[in-house]
Formats: sequence, C-alpha cells, structure tokens
Amino acid sequence: MVCLPANAQQGSSSSSSSSGASRPDATIDNRPGLPARPRVIQSEAAGASVTLETSEPLFDIAVALNACGYDNDLAASAPVRHEVRDEVIQALANGTPEARDHRDKLCAYIRDHQLNDPGQTIAQYISLSLYVDPPPALTPSVGETELPPDSTQVVNILPLLRNFAADINLHAIWIMHRPEYEALVNQIHEPLTKTVLDTNLYLKMPVSSYDGRRFLVLLEPMLAPSTTNARIYGNDYIVVASPSATGEVHMDQIRHTYLHYEVEPLVYARASAMNRLLPLLKAVQDAPLDFAYKSDVAALITECMIKAIEAHTMDVGVAKPVRPTQIRVRTDLTGYEANLAAWEREAEVVRRRQVDLDMHQGYALTGYFYDKIGAMEKEGVSLREDIAEMVYGMDVDRERHSAEHIEFLPEGANDFVRRAPRQLQGMDLAEMKLIKGDTTGAEEMADAALKANPNDPQANYLAGRIELIHGDPGAAMEHFNKTLTEARDPRTLAWAHIYMGRLYDVARDPAQPDVEHPERPKAVAEYKAALAVRDSQPDTRAAAEQGIKQPFLLPKRSQTQDDDNEPLDPSGKAEKQAYRPDTPR
Repeated sequence: MVCLPANAQQGSSSSSSSSGASRPDATIDNRPGLPARPRVIQSEAAGASVTLETSEPLFDIAVALNACGYDNDLAASAPVRHEVRDEVIQALANGTPEARDHRDKLCAYIRDHQLNDPGQTIAQYISLSLYVDPPPALTPSVGETELPPDSTQVVNILPLLRNFAADINLHAIWIMHRPEYEALVNQIHEPLTKTVLDTNLYLKMPVSSYDGRRFLVLLEPMLAPSTTNARIYGNDYIVVASPSATGEVHMDQIRHTYLHYEVEPLVYARASAMNRLLPLLKAVQDAPLDFAYKSDVAALITECMIKAIEAHTMDVGVAKPVRPTQIRVRTDLTGYEANLAAWEREAEVVRRRQVDLDMHQGYALTGYFYDKIGAMEKEGVSLREDIAEMVYGMDVDRERHSAEHIEFLPEGANDFVRRAPRQLQGMDLAEMKLIKGDTTGAEEMADAALKANPNDPQANYLAGRIELIHGDPGAAMEHFNKTLTEARDPRTLAWAHIYMGRLYDVARDPAQPDVEHPERPKAVAEYKAALAVRDSQPDTRAAAEQGIKQPFLLPKRSQTQDDDNEPLDPSGKAEKQAYRPDTPR
C-alpha cells in the first residue's frame, strides 16, 4: 500500500494513495484532518509504508536558522520562504527587547555550533527536528541515547527555540501558511507517487509493508532547494526536501533513497552470504568511497546494485520511439522496430558510460549488477526472486580481480544519504535481529520480554514465529493464541490468524493430500478472520486469500536421488522457511 497521508493538525500534512494486492498500482485519496503523531517518524502499526508530510518542529528549526543568517538558495526558494522570513522580521521589530535578546542568544548558539561543512551544520538540526515533539513542548520525543548521533551536538538549542517561538508566536505563523504548505504537498504528491510506482513496476515488487518500516518524505520550503537530506535511522528511511520556486524537488535523490528502502532488506536478509564476499572490500580500499562502503560489504553491494538499477532506468537524453497506434502496412511496424533498435543501442552507450563512471568512483560491482539486472529484466522476474542468484552466484575471485584493475578517480560522488543507526530497543530490536538472521538473539530478547510480561503481544508474536523456525508448531500455536488475545495492532492480528491457519493446514496427513482433514475448516476460519481484521496490506490479503483457496503446503524435506528437478534438503530448512511471510516487507 502506497500512502501519502495528510495531517492537518500540528505536525503533518499529507495525501494518500493505495495499491491492490496484485500489482504495485495506486489511486490518490486526499485525507485532511488526521491526528498528528507525537513525533514525526513514529511508526504506525499497520500504517502507511510511504508517506509525504510536513512537520511543525522542522518548520520551527528551519525558521530559526533563517532568522540567524541561513540564506542558502534564497532566490531559488518557494515564495512562502520569503513570506515567513518577512513576518518573523516584522514580529521581532514589533516585539519586546526581551524577544530580540532571545533571538540573539539563539543565533549565538547556532554560530557556536557551525561545522566546517555547511551541509553538515544544517544536517544536525534536521536530524534533531525528526525527534522533537510539536510545539509548545519542543522537547526530544525519545531518550538522548536514541537520538541520531549528530543531533546530540545541538540538542541544547531546544530551550532557546522554545523562547524564540513563543516570543514571535511562531505557531500562528505556521497555521497561517498551512494552505501554502498543503499546496506544495499536493503539487509533489503526483510525481512522488509516480516515482514510487514506476520503481515498483521495474523491480516487480509491491511497496514494502514490513512492520515498523517507513519511507518518509518531509517537505520544508524554509530550507535550501538545492540540497536534499536523506537519513536512515534503524527501520526509518527519511528524506527532507525543499521545493524550488516552481514547486519542484530533486526526485532522483528521493528515488535513490527509496531504492535503499526496497533493496536493503533483500541484501541484509542474506547476511549469511556476506562473509564469502568480504575479499571484495580489500579491492576498494583505495577508492574515493565513504568508510561505510569500505568496511561493510553489504552496504557496498547495496549501493552498487542501486547504481546499476539507476543506470538501467536513467534518462538517456534521447526520446524513446513511440509505437504507432495504427499499423496500416508492414513497413509502419518495420520502421518503428528499426528506430527502437537504434535507440536501444544509443541508450546502452549512455548507460554503459554511467556504469563506467560509477565503477571508477569506487562502486566496483556496478557493472556486475548491471549485467545481472539486465538479464532479470529480460526474463521478467522480480528482484526479490532474482537477488539470491545475484549474491550467492557471484564469482567473488573474478569480481575482486576485476575491481583491483580499476583505476579509481581522485574524488568520488557525494553521498547524500547518511546512515545514523537508531538505537532500537525492545521488540523493535528483536525484530531487526530476526530480519538479519540472528534467530538466537531474537529468541533471547523475546524470552526476556515474556518473563517480564507473559502477555506481551509483540513478544508472543515474535516467539511464535521463532518456534516455527525451530520446528515446534505446538509451542508456536500457544504463542499465536496469546497474541490474538492481547494484540491490538491489525497487522500483527492478521498474521497471527494466518499462521494459525497454516498450522491447522499442515496438521493433515501428508500421505493423503487430497483428503480434507478435519482441521481444514478451522484453517479457513483463521484465514477469513485475517481478512476481517482489514490490515489492508497486499501481502496480508494475498496470503489469506491463498489460504482460503487451497491448503497451505510445506516443502518436502527431502527428495529421491532420481529427482533432478528438486534439490535435496535433509536439513528441513525450506520447511522451516515456509512458515515465514515473504522476507521483510
């Protein structure tokens, strides 16, 4: 489900669209008046996976920066930035000497916390704004240890900001300009939706709907339109963009961050394969890359794969021939096919040139993934289906040898996506451990949570899935029953019903698959209950409807030696994996 909601109260403004289960498609549905969140990036249970919003705490901080000399790209900014700046100046001029004194103290703080890189100076305040409660509180919405690391350097600006905001009645200015902010959101909503859907269509993947993961685009016209700030905090992928005077944003950079959101879970879900790829890091140690890409092979693979996808889908600068709507004679089609073939050759030259540049900038595996994704495109399969072969089937020695012969450029491309891992706690951390394959760590956390509170619904839900991985359906059913009793989150409830249905289905006699087992009606009832919860996510509906249509089947644990079509699986790993929903959505 693609959702770009609009909160009309204190924090956010949004628009919304949704997609069906069968394809990554969407229709627009503006919904004003939704309640504001306590903090901007708070995850919503079974809520929107992709959102386009505005934030009053971000507005307040951006206004403070503008009042203290932040004039970057002022001439190219949206008109509302000029209007707000003028109103702040007027409010200070008509205000008390104390108000101007508070402004001076605020500006002194900002000057004292300038960094050598102006972009980093602004970035630390943006990071802070994402974890601040709306006015009048303007206090951190999380503990200091959970704040992004760069924001802790400027967190003490908040008391000064509260005084400044109160002195000039900044909340009233925010309310006054809400219509202009709404108009900008509406203007960007359609191209953003198209970007998301086009990306999903190319990858043949629905928008991710995994619990707790969000892709959030925040619009703030008080910032410089030439700069896009992207952040990855734990499960949250956040882009802060400022519209230009014509209401446009850098959609290519937003799309780049969205590709991180879609691709990263697929790569990190294969953490067990990463050790085999570690020799690749040695080959890029002299490349002009951020340290993260030289020390984390999964990060390098992800970025190279994204670069390859972008090369395949880039604007090559030449219009693609349009197929004739009416073909009267064969020559009409022949001419189109010839023009299309010529365009493909010209486009491929441009794409290969971009791949070559990416590789010389240090993203040494871009060429490998470009070829693999090209083959994937021709075969018509999804990235989710093909990524295992890309990663596990890589000839590491060959790619390392190839990378060692690349003559890297002195300087690389500026990476605007910054990763500041949020310190996940509780079941959020346990879920992340399970995503990355650390079943033992996730199990220990679930057990500890259940000892403290045996009725904890999230801990029971996690424990139930871990018991399935361990092959203990009886214990799993106990945990899922407890989840259904205590949980309130629609997605958790729906999937608990689906797991219960699958457990009833697999209880039948495998030797008589065509004979309906007495537990089958119970399974169907569970699948119907999952639909009744109305989680609305495509994977939930698809799993429940499939369960109603036919009984859930486990893969065979082993095959005879004469069966060349199926690999042997004496470990039973495939059977355990079959209990899982699709890897992380």
